[in-house]
Amino acid sequence: MTARAAPSIKRTADVRRVMSQGRRVSGQLVTVYVLGVEGQSRAAFACSRSVGGAVVRNRARRLMREAWRAVRPRVRPGRWAMFVARPRVVGAGLQDVLADVERSLDRAGAFA
Repeated sequence: MTARAAPSIKRTADVRRVMSQGRRVSGQLVTVYVLGVEGQSRAAFACSRSVGGAVVRNRARRLMREAWRAVRPRVRPGRWAMFVARPRVVGAGLQDVLADVERSLDRAGAFA
């Protein structure tokens, strides 16, 4: 049995919409933008070069994706989230990122 990937925000216009119209909450490791829309919850993940090289950025995105998979069942339907890694994410473990994502989503009012 394979795990299905969580739905993601694909279009650049949708990502820009979340970042311009959504509520921004910055944690220690991750900045989260949350926007209420119709439909199911979706997410997108970004990591700038200021975080580090390609390997470091890919690890940061993997950690954020895994944290989203863990909290997604508790997120209200119709919430789109954009996760942006901050430079302090370097060297952080999954539990650290998960706790930061949970705090940020809770402060953004994304949980049911």
